[in-house]
Parts: sequence; structure tokens; C-alpha cells
Amino acid sequence: MSLEARLRAALAGAPPADLLPGDTREPPAPGAALTAAAVLVPITDRPAPGVVLTQRLATLRRHAGQIAFPGGRIDPEDEDAVAAALREAEEEIALPRHLPRVIGAADLYRTGTGYAVTPVVAVVPPDLDFTPNASEVADVFEVPLDFLLDPANLRSASLTWQGRERQFFEIYWGERRIWGATAAMIVNLARRLA
Repeated sequence: MSLEARLRAALAGAPPADLLPGDTREPPAPGAALTAAAVLVPITDRPAPGVVLTQRLATLRRHAGQIAFPGGRIDPEDEDAVAAALREAEEEIALPRHLPRVIGAADLYRTGTGYAVTPVVAVVPPDLDFTPNASEVADVFEVPLDFLLDPANLRSASLTWQGRERQFFEIYWGERRIWGATAAMIVNLARRLA
């Protein structure tokens, strides 16, 4: 089965019972508005596919130095989550909007910082020359998809944030620590592809 066919089948199927809904298991507080956001999950079209990730600048006010998918808020001029994810990827890593072959939206993920994030899975050509946006992105790199999907590479961790114990996943790729919402969205994709 081709990469695209495998991804389409995984996203079209019923969600597994063990999907992670968000940073916490509790639903948002009544009246709490979540900000709609979208990220692009770019998977390279090669015999051993990889996932393109960014490392945010260490000087940013929010999420400094963290590993993330390209993405951000859904703006009023964006038609939908797909349009927002493609726009953000073009702004952050100079990925032309016409290149990704969009497979579809994966499972919504709620962050503890107030975002409802739609991961948009897409297949991109291999070996693209990404240009990080100098005001947001320190680096762009690729991690083998098989490595990210392998449960042996997944660690469970916790920390206290805003007075509450938070459980999360992390994946180490060399010296890079992929954790929080990004790792959780990878876990959800892995559970769909299992």
C-alpha cells in the first residue's frame, strides 16, 4: 500500500479509543473559548518517509526553543484549517502552498494554553530546500516516520504547570526533545496508523 493510501485509510477510519484529546483529560471550563489553530504534518514522499519539524527560536516569548509542526492560529481570511496550515508552513519554512498533497485533517487536539489545534496531514516531495523564517524558526529538520511511530521511542513524563501535575509524552531524536502537544499529535497519528 502506498504512503498516501495508508495515510488516507488511517484518517478515514473510526478514531481509536485511546486517542489523546488534549493536554488534560478534562473538558474546557464552561464558557472557555479555545482559539482555533492548525498545523501542517508534512511527511516526505520517499521509500523511508520522514516528518518535517521545526525548532522555534530560543528568544520567542511563547514556546521558546520547542520542537513543533509549522502552524498557528486560523486567521479570518483562511478558508479552513487546511488553508491555515498551508499558509503557516509557507510563512514559517517557505514551503510553497501548492506542493503539499493534502491527505486530510487528523484529530483535533486541545492544548492547555487555550488552542484547539487541527493537524493537517500532507505528503511533500523529498529533499526540499526549506528556509526558516528568521523571526520564528531556528531550524527545520526531518525525523524518520518509522522512528516517530515506534512506541519504544516514546517516553512518559510529567511536570507541575499552573499548580497541577501534567502528564505528557516526549520523543528524543538525538539532542532534540519533541514533547507536549507536538508529541501528543504524533502519538495520535501513530495510534491511527497502528
